[in-house]
Amino acid sequence: MGRILFDTATSLDGYIADEQNSLTWLFDVDNGDTPDESLLPAAATVLVEGSTTYEWVLAESDILAHPERWREFHGDRPTFVFTTRDLPAPAGADIRFVSGAVADILPDLREAAGDGDIWVVGGGDLAGQFLDIDALDEIAVSVAPVLLGGGAPLLPRRVDSDRLRLVSAEAVGQFARLVYAVTAA
Repeated sequence: MGRILFDTATSLDGYIADEQNSLTWLFDVDNGDTPDESLLPAAATVLVEGSTTYEWVLAESDILAHPERWREFHGDRPTFVFTTRDLPAPAGADIRFVSGAVADILPDLREAAGDGDIWVVGGGDLAGQFLDIDALDEIAVSVAPVLLGGGAPLLPRRVDSDRLRLVSAEAVGQFARLVYAVTAA
């Protein structure tokens, strides 16, 4: 059984999107629009997104009009989208719309992932739901040299230091890459 990872970029003051749900601030950082391939979870066989993240991805790359762009980031991996609404899907993409508690969907995620990892792409609240049920194994953040002052928080939960163990810290271009192992509550 693989691990469940929350891997994302964040501003220095802890936001994953600005107050308009935009990532323009991230793309303005040197190499912010083309992350180093070594930073992406290579063993992830399943992706998980909340509806806000999913809709942003669709709009940012005009994916419904250009469905081939879906594979540029997602590849052929199944993508589970947590939503309570009907959402469009690009042609040919393996997207599975789900609703309900993360604990109820977790068996389906693990089955789809096989021995691979599950990458919680975003958002922070969805990653927090995995954390709440002790299903999150790792938090990896690429900290950008930007202060937003507000927006969508990295992880809108209190997580005390006894649950996080630093695995690595390194400079990757203009980003500080921090990886923490998460221990059960």
